[in-house]
Amino acid sequence: MNNSGDDFIAPACHEQISLLFQDEHILLINKPSGLLSLSGKNPLNKDSVHFRLVQSYPQATLAHRLDFGTSGIMLVALSKVVNAELTRQFQNRTVAKTYISILMGTVANDSGEIVAPIAKDKANFPLQKICADEGKYAASRYQVINHLQNPSRTRVAFTPSTGRTHQLRIHSREFGHPILGCDLYGSPQTHALAERLLLHADSLSFEHPVSRQRMTVQCPCPF
Repeated sequence: MNNSGDDFIAPACHEQISLLFQDEHILLINKPSGLLSLSGKNPLNKDSVHFRLVQSYPQATLAHRLDFGTSGIMLVALSKVVNAELTRQFQNRTVAKTYISILMGTVANDSGEIVAPIAKDKANFPLQKICADEGKYAASRYQVINHLQNPSRTRVAFTPSTGRTHQLRIHSREFGHPILGCDLYGSPQTHALAERLLLHADSLSFEHPVSRQRMTVQCPCPF
C-alpha cells in the first residue's frame, strides 16, 4: 500500500486526537496512527490532524508533521508569529525528539548511530533512497530498550538529529532491521507482523516560543 501518493485513499480513522498540553500560544497533541497530518490533494482525504483542529482552533498551524502511520506527539502553533518561531527551532535542530519503535530481528549493539544521506527516489515516488551523491545528511541514534522473541524483534528508542522524510523508516531498513508494519521500506513479512506502523513519537523537548522556558512533554507509547 502506498500511503503517501496522490492516488492513496486513507481509510476512515475513528480514533480521536487527544490533548496533552494547551495554552494561548501552542497545543501539544497525541496523533493517532492512520490519520494524515494534513489533508491530501484528493478530496476524499479531507480528514486530517489539521482539518480536525481548525474546527476548534481556526489559527492552528502544524509546526511539523508525522507520517500517516506514525502516532504520537505533535506541536501545533496558534498564531503565525508562534509558528515562525517554532519553525526556526526545528530548522536550527534545537527541538529534541524521541521515538519508540519495534524492529525486525535482534539488534546486536545496545546503542549506536545510523548515518546515511537521504534523497528523493524520483523514479519511485513517494519513496526516499540512500544516496551519497544527491542525499542530504541524516543521522539517527538508537538505544535498545528490550528484545522480544518468536519472532525475534527489538524495541528501541530513536533520537534523530535530523528530520528527513521517512528518515527512521529508511535508516532502520538500511541497518538491517526494518520497522514492523512498514509498507514502504519493510518486507511482506515485516509488514504482516503488525496491523500498523510500529513507530510512535514519544517525547518532544523545545523552548516555549513566548516564555522561553524549556519544555519536555511525553506521550505514552501504545505498543
